[in-house]
Amino acid sequence: MSEKTEQTPPALAPMPEDWRRALAVVAHPDDLEYGCAAAVAHWTDGGREVAYLLATRGEAGIDTLDPAACAPLREAEQRASAAVVGVETVEFLDHRDGVIQYGLDLRRDIAAAIRRHRPELVITLNHRDTWSAGPGGPWNTPDHLAVGRATLDAAGDAGNRWIFPELAEQGLEPWNGVRWVAVAGSTSPTHAVAAEPGLERGIESLLCHRAYIEALTDEEPEEYVRGFLTGIAARTGERFGGVPAVSFEVFPR
Repeated sequence: MSEKTEQTPPALAPMPEDWRRALAVVAHPDDLEYGCAAAVAHWTDGGREVAYLLATRGEAGIDTLDPAACAPLREAEQRASAAVVGVETVEFLDHRDGVIQYGLDLRRDIAAAIRRHRPELVITLNHRDTWSAGPGGPWNTPDHLAVGRATLDAAGDAGNRWIFPELAEQGLEPWNGVRWVAVAGSTSPTHAVAAEPGLERGIESLLCHRAYIEALTDEEPEEYVRGFLTGIAARTGERFGGVPAVSFEVFPR
């Protein structure tokens, strides 16, 4: 009987480069900084525009801080973090942290933002049940599932005049220009961007979430952040020609 051998995962393709505007839609402050920010830094350095849309202000993210005090702190950290990688526009939808519900309200809010920003590329975070392929991976959170799935749906909603017609009445005409939705942190990545051009600023960007990181780990923040981000980039690079990279699962529209 022949021994079973593990299949080598396929190589990751380079991310599309023929676009000018992107909108990144995630649930919480820090979601984009756990890997994706290095790609954002590379893109903005190349003259592309990237805007951030967050469903919550992360107010339920620090156990020792009341949400009323936590929300403005995490908002400020997110704005500082975005600025490090060249993102000037950061918007918040004010859904409740920890209990975001997938549904029409969330889809409408995201579709409205897509119509307003008119991106060619929409970015979101892993919408799948776990954080690793195969059984037994760490369980994802309901907020990530809801926002990721709603973003994939809203990319289509934004272009359909008869879905959420009230948006057009508010002056937000349909936008059919989304060409791809790219999911960061996916368990089934298809594409990647070289991380090294933006990695140091990606590290600095995550370090801006210092209050959150200090509540999350006993490690020294810079050691934790640098180890985490360089480790992920190196593992992703094994499928991208040996170059440290940020991965995405890309859904063409």
